Amino acid sequence: MLWLERARPIALLLARIGVGVIFVVHGWQKFATMGLSGTTAFFEQVNVPLPGLAAPVVAVVELVGGIALILGAALPIAAILLILDMLGAIVFVHAGKGFDVASGGYEFVLALIAALLAIAFSGGGALALDDLWQRRRTVSAS
Repeated sequence: MLWLERARPIALLLARIGVGVIFVVHGWQKFATMGLSGTTAFFEQVNVPLPGLAAPVVAVVELVGGIALILGAALPIAAILLILDMLGAIVFVHAGKGFDVASGGYEFVLALIAALLAIAFSGGGALALDDLWQRRRTVSAS
């Protein structure tokens, strides 16, 4: 089972990058494609509270949180913020459409939450900045 131990850090790195890219793209869309005014209008349409505040906050959380995932930095904090973001997406956009992603349901969002939980509390895998910082602190304390 040594190969499993060696594969785990790479698998976590790939998961971080994959999920991080999804959030970067969605965050960037809220700034560049839809624009914050379009995102605010959408949030108003789906009854998100304080849409003028929520739109830029969600855009920043998704963009910066996605970058943090890719880098493996502040993983528990980034993941928790992104999970809260996704819970909001379920409540305000997807829950009323059922489970199936094909009908706009919460299936994909739930998968992102599960991936975020695994990444947040796993140490991040290979090349995670959190792991590198932890190693430096351990070496410094010795």
